[in-house]
Amino acid sequence: MSGLIRAASVAACLALAAGTASAQEPKSIKIGYAISKTGPNAGGANITQIPNYQMWVKEVNDKGGLMLKSIGKRVPIEVIEYDDRSNSEEAVRAVERLVTQDKVDLLFPPWGTGLNLAVGPVFNKYGYPQLAFSAVTDRAPELAKRWPNSFWFLGTSQMYVGALADLLAKQQKVGKINANVAMISIADGFGIDLSKAAREALPKAGMKLVYDKSYPIGTQDLSPLIAEAQRSGADTFVAFSYPPDTVALTDQAKVASFSPKVMFLGVGVGFPLYPGKFGANTEGVMSLGGLSKDNAGTAEYRKKHNAMHGRDPDYWGSQVGYASLQMLQQAVERVGKIDRPAIIKELQTGTFDTVLGKIKLEGNMPKDAFWVLGQWQNGFYTGVAPQRPGVAELIVPKPAWKP
Repeated sequence: MSGLIRAASVAACLALAAGTASAQEPKSIKIGYAISKTGPNAGGANITQIPNYQMWVKEVNDKGGLMLKSIGKRVPIEVIEYDDRSNSEEAVRAVERLVTQDKVDLLFPPWGTGLNLAVGPVFNKYGYPQLAFSAVTDRAPELAKRWPNSFWFLGTSQMYVGALADLLAKQQKVGKINANVAMISIADGFGIDLSKAAREALPKAGMKLVYDKSYPIGTQDLSPLIAEAQRSGADTFVAFSYPPDTVALTDQAKVASFSPKVMFLGVGVGFPLYPGKFGANTEGVMSLGGLSKDNAGTAEYRKKHNAMHGRDPDYWGSQVGYASLQMLQQAVERVGKIDRPAIIKELQTGTFDTVLGKIKLEGNMPKDAFWVLGQWQNGFYTGVAPQRPGVAELIVPKPAWKP
């Protein structure tokens, strides 16, 4: 009788252990994000981030989910998303809700420099990796130290503006442009940071900032600023703008017959809607980012993106963002479980295979992983800086607007 009791007891313990193990195995990995589905940031979010999130989740789930070595199987991803309405306070509230109420395992970042800066303290407070790939700020090195969970994939403003200043100085020295620069910038994190960097970098490169104005987010009529820039006598026009402003600036510059020798606009120039709307008039327009025609990884990525969404990704943040998601996947699977401190450490120290090639972060930022500046040339948005194999020669002057 005692043997039967012992056997029954052992069986009960085994059953309890199995039940406990089963209960501990996650049915899904919850990933949450607050993103701008409405408001002025919606255009950028719907081009650069949301399609990448959807494509990556589908690809992972089509394989059965993320592989967790701790339980020896794949676990599918479950997505919880909120509209931050392009508002920093709403973004902070939504991220807090995702962590404290929805109990998500991982968080994806919002769109834009301003919103990433706003939610950074919340990501840090709860120890979630923040893969900021639509934010540019010179505070990135400082923030990476203050918030070691944060990763700034697009780098610093000085990186972009320094490259632009060098390109302009070279064109000025060979007599293709004068030294005068007219600059406008959106009064949001992106524009504030880049214009500040430009005020330092341009004079150091021998360029003269003859016009410098900012404008509020959501501004649609930019024609007064264009008229003042036109009267300034500058051969170079620089706008650190968001997508709606970039489109408006191009439209209104055409109306005003303002076709400077160098035209550098902000976010949106590399969006598929830009050549779709302006066609041959994109020729010679510059902005951030760029592609190489011979990069097989980004070509395959763009092909998959087009197949799923029926349109191209943008030529800057999209590919960088998708690479960051590939890095997150590899970090999770190497760690083998949802251990956020360990995942953060792996992102900080590991080397990852991505659509951009191999990436190893330095100070929570990639180094020389992508083109900093690009220009539309013969229907392709090609990299023109930094100087490395495959770089295209800058077209100056920009061709005049076509009717």
